[in-house]
Amino acid sequence: MGLLARRNLFHDKVRLTVTLTGIVFALVLIVVQFGLFLGFTTTTSNNIDHSGVDAWVVSHGVRYFDTGKPFSERKYFQVLGTPGVAHAEKYVQAFAVWKRADGRTENIQIVGFNPDAGVGGPWNIVQGKIADLKQDDAVMIDEIYKQKLGVEKIGDRVEITGHRARVVGFTQGIRSFTTSPFVYTSFKNALNYPSGRMNQDQTTYILVSAEPVVAPEELKRRLESRVRDVDVYTTSEFSRSTRFYWMFTTGAGLAVLIAAAMGLIVGVVVVAQTIYATTMDHLKEYGTLKAMGASNGYLYRVIIEQAVISAAVGYVLAMIVSQFVVRLSSKGGAAILLPFSFGVAMFFLAAGMCIVAAFVSINKLTKLDPAMVFKG
Repeated sequence: MGLLARRNLFHDKVRLTVTLTGIVFALVLIVVQFGLFLGFTTTTSNNIDHSGVDAWVVSHGVRYFDTGKPFSERKYFQVLGTPGVAHAEKYVQAFAVWKRADGRTENIQIVGFNPDAGVGGPWNIVQGKIADLKQDDAVMIDEIYKQKLGVEKIGDRVEITGHRARVVGFTQGIRSFTTSPFVYTSFKNALNYPSGRMNQDQTTYILVSAEPVVAPEELKRRLESRVRDVDVYTTSEFSRSTRFYWMFTTGAGLAVLIAAAMGLIVGVVVVAQTIYATTMDHLKEYGTLKAMGASNGYLYRVIIEQAVISAAVGYVLAMIVSQFVVRLSSKGGAAILLPFSFGVAMFFLAAGMCIVAAFVSINKLTKLDPAMVFKG
């Protein structure tokens, strides 16, 4: 059976090439679209997911990270006095204007945190260190945005909303979902940079760590009962809320998923057409096998094996192309993620896609009359 399937498949090299091209195109398109979706969802909530805390206290009505609203730091002291709170830190997220050395301006997002606290700061630091941000006017950006922000090296000076700033370090791979890059600095420095006025006794978020014996959900309940006129999220809740807003409320994620579904449909159609054409070319041979006593199940397995072989070869080629695309995306503003589990899932998706396509041919074989072999 295996030999018959392989001979049928590899007999016509042109048709095999068309089949593999369709599979590779469909799989790469799916990898790119779903990879973008994973990259986007990770990017939207990366500061939350890497915060290292258990809960976030936000201004009432704030649903996602990028819309922090200032509120009085008196809430901060109420949080500190809540039973079960081990640590709490003020945190700033706000939009500002970055002025390059050549005079051009760019919108940015200021992220201000306590460099001594060990929470809320940048990660994947490739140059400089967190402690450097305790210096006056010190900021840290990601390498991806060097060109956009007109920065080349540590020590470069710029202007943020009319205040001086000096680059003291670089991160790697911290992207912003919006067109406004994240710029990290100390909480004290961050109060000077927002485009809108922000008072020294305000904060936009409070990051809260629970005592070891207190679960995040219990911490949330205690904070909600003690601190008024704010919303409290566990870190996982705030992350999900932020991801859901950007991916589905704005429609960005839905568009990516639709494109991935279209890739799947294209793949099924191309593979189905090719396997069907191959089956039609060998219809008399299949009729002969049935006349010799071959069961329908045997012929079905031949068709399905052809589909699985096509899926395996197409999958290998698609993964090679996809790895190249993923590497290219790592240097751009939109990351395409291809985790190992996703790569494994793509193999089963490829096999399933080809098997579904094979059923078009199987349906034809079901109606095949062995007597056709003896007709002129």
